[in-house]
Amino acid sequence: MASNDKRALLAWTLAATILSGAAWWLGTGLAPQAWLTWLAPLPLLLIAPRLRWQYAGLAALCAGACAGLNLWHYLCGVIGLPVTIGVLVAVGAALKFALSLLLHRYFLLSGRPGRALLAFPALWVALDYLGSLGSPHGVFGTLAHSQVDALHVLQLASLTGLWGVSFIVLLAPSALAVVLLPDVPPRQRALAGGVAALLVVATFGFGAVRLQQPASGSIRIGLASLDGPFRASLATAEGKAQLQRYLAVIDKLAAQGAQAVVLPETAFSTDQPAIPELAASAARHRIWIDAGVALKGRNQALAYGPSPAVAAGYAKHHLIPGLEGQYQPGTDYAMLAGTRTGLAICKDMDFHDTGRAYAARGANLLLVPAWDFDVDGTMHSRMAVLRGVENGLAIARAAKRGNLTLSDDRGRIVAETSDAQGSAQLVSDLPLHQSRTLYARWGDWFAWLDLFLLAMILPPRRRKRENT
Repeated sequence: MASNDKRALLAWTLAATILSGAAWWLGTGLAPQAWLTWLAPLPLLLIAPRLRWQYAGLAALCAGACAGLNLWHYLCGVIGLPVTIGVLVAVGAALKFALSLLLHRYFLLSGRPGRALLAFPALWVALDYLGSLGSPHGVFGTLAHSQVDALHVLQLASLTGLWGVSFIVLLAPSALAVVLLPDVPPRQRALAGGVAALLVVATFGFGAVRLQQPASGSIRIGLASLDGPFRASLATAEGKAQLQRYLAVIDKLAAQGAQAVVLPETAFSTDQPAIPELAASAARHRIWIDAGVALKGRNQALAYGPSPAVAAGYAKHHLIPGLEGQYQPGTDYAMLAGTRTGLAICKDMDFHDTGRAYAARGANLLLVPAWDFDVDGTMHSRMAVLRGVENGLAIARAAKRGNLTLSDDRGRIVAETSDAQGSAQLVSDLPLHQSRTLYARWGDWFAWLDLFLLAMILPPRRRKRENT
């Protein structure tokens, strides 16, 4: 290759790496731009066949790391996790992109564009799924969460879970790379483009139809988060004063027609088995009140109903490693008597088991006290929204230092506000559907299908020649 050609290729490679890295940075993280995620892999997918595999892999590592480095300040600066965690997140994102791109490149250069088309999304989704199985943070950081505001795409999660959403988002740029590369035979180019276009159109079509389905009912819900002490001890004057402030807000929300009110995670701490003032308020207004309470070594949600004898308790299953070591995880689920409403707490919504367990119990609504870290309020609330789409659950989530969010089981944000100014409250009608999704019934079937597909398209291991 002439020196001018080498310089030109280097310039194109640097440009592709910068464009891809910038798109990964902006298309993922705490405030993702959904459309950029669809384009992020494309620049390097297009140029990778012209590069040696080492250079293609290095460029992909640099660009892919941006999908993890955009969380550095959040993980290490805000939450205070060790620097090694920030490094691992960036390295994991970089490796997923690099390995998936190199497999795509291998099949293109081997004259198998059909396998190249599927290899890129299949390997990525497989790595995401296998990584989530042992992660203490569930599916946090999974690519599908970049699409939480793309409602037509998000509906696919009701069939495939988030794995199908990630797959379709990655299939589109993989197909474009096959179609735009001139070395691919026209017939194979048309086939690859046609298959991908059909799947993308079907995704958007299914989403459009699902979003048009009417709700079967609604419930009016109030959410509240007040400034003041965290885990206010009800044994102190300060804690009792905080409880009175919340009771006054509950009175106000009930007067606006709220049938249920959700307060944040660990809004109070107490050694007593119950909070009589909340029980009395629920009975007086004939509503449900769900409050987050630190109670006897458990991070719990205590819910009081219209009758003083009706109450429910739920202990958080998935605790934040290092930050919640003082609590014992719960193992049981809780439904409000006479309703299709279940209880969960904050990080539980980062895991599939919570939503599927409640869908199996016939729930169509979850009340979720939560506690975020300010900058992650929107993203963490949207993760809960995606669990709702997967399992046919409306979500009422009230977060301290985060967002107060009401969403239906289609992922539509019905009402939302933030307590960034110190205190916040809202009340709104939340539509309910009476549906049980395919994902709720079959679970991670698409992830297993993806693993099977990957096994089928991977290059066979070469046998050693026998000595003759």
